[in-house]
Amino acid sequence: MTDEMLTQLGMQLGIPALILFLMFIIWDLAKEAKAGKTGMIALFVALGVGMMGYVIKVILQWQLEH
Repeated sequence: MTDEMLTQLGMQLGIPALILFLMFIIWDLAKEAKAGKTGMIALFVALGVGMMGYVIKVILQWQLEH
């Protein structure tokens, strides 16, 4: 296994795992703050924008390569 293959595997498995963990943290933060439905949506939108930007970037890169 080359360094490039290991890096690619880490990007394909590590980043989605990190994103899922961050979504759990946002959910737990909203639950502990008793934010309610509107507050939870606001937290996911405000804190999830950066993660969504990364996901969109990956999709666009894949689309342009194929």
